Amino acid sequence: MRTPQDVLAPLTDSALFLTLTVRPGHEATVHDFLPDLDGLVRSVAFPHPREDLTCVLGISSDAWDRLLSGPRPAHLHPFREIAGDRHTAPATAGDLFLHLRSTRPYPCFELGRRVVAALGPAVEVVDAVHGFRYFDRRDLLGFVDGTANPTGDDAARSALVGDDDPEFAGGSYLAVQKYLHDLAAWTAKPVQDREASVGRQMLENIEIPDDEKAPDSHVALTTITDPDGTERDIVRDNMPFGSIGRAEYGTFFAGYAADPSVTERMLTRMFVGEPAGTTDRLLEVSTAVTGGLFFVPPAELLDDPPPLPEPGPAAAAGAGPDAGAGSLGIGGLRAGPA
Repeated sequence: MRTPQDVLAPLTDSALFLTLTVRPGHEATVHDFLPDLDGLVRSVAFPHPREDLTCVLGISSDAWDRLLSGPRPAHLHPFREIAGDRHTAPATAGDLFLHLRSTRPYPCFELGRRVVAALGPAVEVVDAVHGFRYFDRRDLLGFVDGTANPTGDDAARSALVGDDDPEFAGGSYLAVQKYLHDLAAWTAKPVQDREASVGRQMLENIEIPDDEKAPDSHVALTTITDPDGTERDIVRDNMPFGSIGRAEYGTFFAGYAADPSVTERMLTRMFVGEPAGTTDRLLEVSTAVTGGLFFVPPAELLDDPPPLPEPGPAAAAGAGPDAGAGSLGIGGLRAGPA
């Protein structure tokens, strides 16, 4: 297996989630930047070893076709909008995604600033979210987030591509969403209702037993089990974020998976229901406002990327296998139960 990026880095107290689009005609600048990213990370991280600064770079389906020639990751495709009767997980713009993590905010800020400065007019920043670790790893809804994450070898199996796609073994599929919470509506609910919505006790952080758990609770709907009884996991690194001035409070979801269909089934169960209509109770107070899918290539590919695609009619038009899905390769799908 090739060397993974820092997908499995430990949870930190600060993060920056940075979404960029590549301006047409500037693909060569971005391509040439890829091998320089590691040096930028080192320049910020080396003088501050206790900050545990890491950086993960993901590339969207459309951007992959514009930036890199040769084979594609087997399951890379645009994020597909999931539209249920009551809730929608939208697909939004994004060609490159950077997940920066550190102990304190300033290394993430400085690295993000240097990345954007190095790319200059080649990219546009479409979203920048500064995440922070809240009280004893709780989200703004008051629940500990990430308790059920796999660890050790299980985390690697869940998050990293294996021998089924040997060219990209060590890579990972990263799905991201930004959720905004109606905290007034949430805190108006009795604690018992909040626990039923999540499927976990609020104070003790103990999962509610299956025979007592509501079928439309978040935990029930995001637990994916194969027909043979095997539970399928992803590695989440969600972070709270907020702005008091804008009265904007939310959770940034970042989920790493060896196979994006696992994450997509979780989202379909949340937004459409399984059976249809049994949607996630959390969506009554939480609204997804962004959505993207990116492939996090092995470190070797960033250090020595394949050449730019040969120019031609399709390349000039920014077209690839996902042509017709939108100018940024973002498609729409009215999803039914997976």
